[in-house]
Amino acid sequence: MSPNYISIFLGVFLINLAVTGLLRKLSLKYNFLSHKGIPLVGGLGIGFSFLFSCFLLPFIPEAVLPDMRIVLVPLLIMLISGIIDDWLELSVLIKFLAQILAVSILIFLGVKTRIAFIGSAANIIITLVWVIGITNAFNLLDVLDALAAGIAIIISLAFFAVSVLNGDIKSATLSLVIFASSISFLVYNLPPAKIYLGNCGSHYLGFLFAVIAMTISYATLERKAALVSPLLILWFPIFDTAFLILMRMLKGRSMFKKSNDHFAFRLLKSGYSRTRALFFMFFLALLFSACGVLLSQVSNKYGVTIIAIIFLITLGITGKISRVKVDE
Repeated sequence: MSPNYISIFLGVFLINLAVTGLLRKLSLKYNFLSHKGIPLVGGLGIGFSFLFSCFLLPFIPEAVLPDMRIVLVPLLIMLISGIIDDWLELSVLIKFLAQILAVSILIFLGVKTRIAFIGSAANIIITLVWVIGITNAFNLLDVLDALAAGIAIIISLAFFAVSVLNGDIKSATLSLVIFASSISFLVYNLPPAKIYLGNCGSHYLGFLFAVIAMTISYATLERKAALVSPLLILWFPIFDTAFLILMRMLKGRSMFKKSNDHFAFRLLKSGYSRTRALFFMFFLALLFSACGVLLSQVSNKYGVTIIAIIFLITLGITGKISRVKVDE
């Protein structure tokens, strides 16, 4: 029996809207977890929404709950380490150690890639690199009001579509929970933002997306091109991070030092307004994610064509935006 997706969406949306609003008031009242007077509690709201979904919402099917609850411990590690990071600003090493711990527990619990034609050890290594990579890619993406939330909405909707098309109720429900949470957060995060995700929220969302990407079955052995589907769905944050790393390497800068050479900032520097830059990035994310959904359904021949087109688009955008001069 299929779950009532509308009830799940409304339940999570309203809960996260209320919880986030309450957290915002508490942050402002007690001057806790804020940056320049703006609360950094968006991630906390999304985290609480997930907990509510796992234990209190009557609309979540019983068959789905065990798979959602199995990732609670790794998610709590990400949430707690993110809160501490927003409060005290942890070193890069400590943040990576927390992420490695969370991924190790995830793998121990059996959540990992299951690529059929490679060995178990290779799947473990891919899982480690994948989860840490996507977690940090989403964190690096969060540089403009509404950007991370808007991208999260697009990506979660794409994963929901793939899950529904494949009859995967568990992954569809998890994707819908994130979709609803991201929309309710966006209500507070639209420019000018009344609340931020914080490192807590961006790491948490990235970690969740990495997990969802591994839980969905994309392809049979005859359609290996479809294995690239999660890469395309998450291609915008992956591209954004790869672009940033490339630009910093070419300038001889540290990859971990904050600077204004992000893709979004280069768009602004090239003359885009904030609104136009946001919509352009949303369009790219929607294009990439839609191609990822399509890739999960088509033959190898068409799949390779889709991948090639996205590769060429990425090269063209990289060449154009990399020429934009930014302040050193």
